Amino acid sequence: MLNRRHLLSLTGSLAVLGALPARLALADAPTDARFVLAIQRGAMDGLHAVPPYADPHYKALRGNLALADDGGAKGLLDLDGKFGLHPKLAALKSWYDQGEMLVVHAVATPYRERSHFDGQDLLENGSAQPHAGNSGWLNRAIGLMGGDDRRLGLALGPEVPLALRGETAVASWAPDKLPSAAPDFLNLVQAMYAKQPALQTVLRQAIDADRLAQAAVGSTAGMASFRPGNAARILAESGGKLLAQPNGPRIAVLELQGWDTHTNQNGRMAQALAQMNDALAALKQSLGPVWAKTVVMTATEFGRTARPNGSNGTDHGTATALFLAGGAVAGKRVIANWPGLDSGRLYQDRDLAPTTDFRSVAKAVLQAHLGLPPEALDRVVFPQSAAAKPMADLLRS
Repeated sequence: MLNRRHLLSLTGSLAVLGALPARLALADAPTDARFVLAIQRGAMDGLHAVPPYADPHYKALRGNLALADDGGAKGLLDLDGKFGLHPKLAALKSWYDQGEMLVVHAVATPYRERSHFDGQDLLENGSAQPHAGNSGWLNRAIGLMGGDDRRLGLALGPEVPLALRGETAVASWAPDKLPSAAPDFLNLVQAMYAKQPALQTVLRQAIDADRLAQAAVGSTAGMASFRPGNAARILAESGGKLLAQPNGPRIAVLELQGWDTHTNQNGRMAQALAQMNDALAALKQSLGPVWAKTVVMTATEFGRTARPNGSNGTDHGTATALFLAGGAVAGKRVIANWPGLDSGRLYQDRDLAPTTDFRSVAKAVLQAHLGLPPEALDRVVFPQSAAAKPMADLLRS
């Protein structure tokens, strides 16, 4: 609910009004499609999440990190006779079987170094170099969609990630720690701004947006149960309810943590994958019928080394796996120009070699699902990226 922190921010300059929940307000959106970008911060090991168990070098290369393919309870979930899913991804497996999830393997951004900071910056700014700009590719994409002052984008969390930053205004939502403002306090602020049209308008928008959030999420979505272990699920569930509103946002970014698995990868990956599985399952449930119009895409800064290190973990690598899920996805496929895992085919003799550009997948979603023109994708959203052609047939016609 609207609280004193939101209201007191009105007393500052107009520059601080960006924190207000008023940015949730939206009318007559230029698209009815929904898109969620789930950023896996820390570099997800695609060989662990989607093991290529039929590759003859898989088991020997992965050692203790190799998942069993014997059909046991702790073994991988078979996809197509060549690739499987980690057993903690049961929801995604059910979507795959229903034709609502696919995997793109051996995928990477143009980044070839191994810095988390630089890799995440490039992943989100959409250029071929880290720190090439201060705006994100998803913000620029939203800007091309029109909608005037309508806020199409939504950051799920207390901060707006780089992917959503830029000239186009976006929303943010997170459970609030502070108590709601008393009605008398609201009346006082409204009276104070009675002769300040700009502030009065923003306050009115904030109140309207709060009503939208209350109707979608409810007043019980507070911080009492908001902990690191279930934060992603709560944000995903609430975000889905907001996206499902006819006058709500259309595009959201959800951040998933816990992928930097230098040690004890079997346990840490199981936890991170379980949290992702639960968050995305909650997202689907809260979207309801709107799931049929939704695409969820995962993204991470880079993959991890093909061989385990001495701490039963992996270090920073190159290519990884990417998930596309949603009712709009033409699923039940693993798309992979598979490079192989023998020593001569690994990138720099250590990493899964990249064969698919991440931008080709993102462009396909933005063009086929959100209706952006190809020329703008190459020039504005992902500058100087004409060589990365949109992948075909990822979505239902």
